[in-house]
Amino acid sequence: QVQLVESGGGLVQAGGSLRLSCAASGSIYSINVMGWFRQAPGKQRELVARITSGGFTIYASSVKGRFTISRDNAKNMLYLQMSSLKPEDTAVYYCNAVIDERNYWGQGTQVTVSS
Repeated sequence: QVQLVESGGGLVQAGGSLRLSCAASGSIYSINVMGWFRQAPGKQRELVARITSGGFTIYASSVKGRFTISRDNAKNMLYLQMSSLKPEDTAVYYCNAVIDERNYWGQGTQVTVSS
């Protein structure tokens, strides 16, 4: 059974930083694209950033220059370094990965940015 487990969320003041981690575990042959999504109350889930197995990245315009996505293929880990956080970054952040051609989601981790 493949699982994605996020960690690193929490409460931070505006302008602060947080680092999210996502661990993929289980019977895994290969992981293709991995990404972070977020969902704020009353809003749709949106893409934050995505990274391919080769390291190609894309970012939502709202986070470009402030967030950095990275991955450790040897450890099946995904990271999101978030800096210069704003109150509008407050959301539940979800890890997503295409593993062995199937799409998986983590349970989410709450990030709250106070003004």
